[in-house]
Amino acid sequence: MDAKMIEGVGEQLVALVKHQLGAKAALPHPFPVDQQLSDLGVTSLKMVNLMVAVELEFDIAIPQSDITPQNFHSVAAIKALVVGTLSKRKSV
Repeated sequence: MDAKMIEGVGEQLVALVKHQLGAKAALPHPFPVDQQLSDLGVTSLKMVNLMVAVELEFDIAIPQSDITPQNFHSVAAIKALVVGTLSKRKSV
């Protein structure tokens, strides 16, 4: 994947997180991609919804083994997971 596509993944993920948090959420600007999502107000239910939204948005199936707290603790972590998953799919 080229740098522009990877950056686009990050932007899409930020939009998904903002959607899960709702329009009334007070979020820092610029969005803190390395900050723990739970610190930004993402509850466990919102996290499940976010995982589903990520799979739909990027047309991927996240393997059960990759659904870990480490892979979903921040936008940066989710971005790495998505980019890795997309890269594997394109190389097959």
